[in-house]
Amino acid sequence: MEDWITSLQTDTPQKGFELAILLAQKGVMYTQPSAEVRAELRKVYSNNPNSLIMASHVVANYFQTVAAANNYWK
Repeated sequence: MEDWITSLQTDTPQKGFELAILLAQKGVMYTQPSAEVRAELRKVYSNNPNSLIMASHVVANYFQTVAAANNYWK
């Protein structure tokens, strides 16, 4: 697989948040490489409040990492 993370540095917090989302999405793709299986699972978790809260938690953790890597955009 080719390298797709070239840096955690972003110009703005908004771009950092978008990077955090991408990291979370890629994590799911690495864990479950089948697009068909992910599509089927999405039908279940997209309607489950606890699953959505956990997905937000994962993004928040990645955002903490990206923010720290950017010295909190100071």
